[in-house]
Amino acid sequence: MTDLTKTPADAHNGGPMVKAEGVHKSYGLVEVLKGIDLEVQQSEVFCLVGPSGSGKSTFLRCINHLEKINGGRLWVDGELVGYRQRGDKLHELKDREVALKRRDIGMVFQRFNLFPHMTAVENVMEAPVQVKRESKAAAKEHAMALLERVGLSDKAGNYPSQLSGGQQQRVAIARALAMKPKLMLFDEPTSALDPELVGEVLDVMRGLAEEGMTMIVVTHEMGFAREVGDALVFMDGGVVVESGNPRDVLTDPQHERTRAFLSKVL
Repeated sequence: MTDLTKTPADAHNGGPMVKAEGVHKSYGLVEVLKGIDLEVQQSEVFCLVGPSGSGKSTFLRCINHLEKINGGRLWVDGELVGYRQRGDKLHELKDREVALKRRDIGMVFQRFNLFPHMTAVENVMEAPVQVKRESKAAAKEHAMALLERVGLSDKAGNYPSQLSGGQQQRVAIARALAMKPKLMLFDEPTSALDPELVGEVLDVMRGLAEEGMTMIVVTHEMGFAREVGDALVFMDGGVVVESGNPRDVLTDPQHERTRAFLSKVL
């Protein structure tokens, strides 16, 4: 069976898929990110955990330039995010250039953000047709294969209002995969779901991990982080407090702040 999630092997430059150096982000006088340094390797499932307001989601949005950083550097697959460097100066890319690079990064939000007037298959087809100018026939064939991949081929003709929250989120994952991204960002993808629907979304994410998709996951699902994650970062107050192998951090945290947080969520 064709792997629908992978980009060509030569599309990756061999270094880390994501690299952050001293990333700062402020909203007015409020400093949300206070110098984030981290690396995400190719095919790694990288989990970000921490209390609300710690900067996790903001950092995720900086990776695809939905938020502009105020300091530091961010690279995806060896290329600066949102900027071009000439000498020692950074020049912000034009919106069209940013959008072009963003095509390689899939993002799944807490809220599903599906187009309510489109069926499941039309939602998945939309970006390849509009952005990549794929033919409708080719886009539909690929979209149907992706819906099958997330277990929803029988719901292709349903509108979002006719789907459960878990089904809508799986359509949203298929929609992100339709652009054949090299990196997937998940911003608490199960937090808006009823508890009994969480498992079906996590199962799809497990499948992506097994296929080698590079994923950064902001999550409160510590079981998923322990079982599927390759690396885990605990953030608080806009800084990385602790990082390491998820099983090590979750079972034997070294920092008091990490221990206090985990005691409330495990």
